[in-house]
Amino acid sequence: MNFLAHLWLADGSRTSLAGAILGDVVRGADLSAYPNDIALGIRLHRRIDAATDRHPLMLAARSRFAPGERRYAGIVLDLACDHALSLDWPAHSPEPLTDFCRRAAAEVASAAPWFVQAGARPPDAEGFAALLQSYADEDGMTTALQRIARRMREPDRLLQAGTGWRRHAQELQPQLPALLQNLVAIMQ
Repeated sequence: MNFLAHLWLADGSRTSLAGAILGDVVRGADLSAYPNDIALGIRLHRRIDAATDRHPLMLAARSRFAPGERRYAGIVLDLACDHALSLDWPAHSPEPLTDFCRRAAAEVASAAPWFVQAGARPPDAEGFAALLQSYADEDGMTTALQRIARRMREPDRLLQAGTGWRRHAQELQPQLPALLQNLVAIMQ
């Protein structure tokens, strides 16, 4: 699960949207420096990541990557899940995707001091909303892979693993509702 799915899960469980994103930023187990709602959001993000990585659907999807690409499979699959979720958004939420992205991004941006404390750039609401919405189209997905690759030691390896993201998203899409329901149960 990438940003969009984490936010959807947090929103559905009425937990911190900022914590759902900070789960990728904050390091370590000691969350005492954060407000309780954000710390809970970070913990839930980590539980969702662990459950997703162990889920049979994701294990099967990961096995379809070439041996040299499996190291990057999790990143590609997380993005593919967000793409599949965005394509089927009306089946998962009565709120239009654009409205959800704006609302979620505004809430995440309002927690800017906690991102700075974690050593990250404070999120810009407009830019973050655009990023979330970009998962719905192919150009946005390509840009997301390229942006992540720039932060890696061997960016070409991620980009090579990511060439099949469309196929992975198509394979995940019909099974995504069941995966999301399993993750919703973890949030309770």
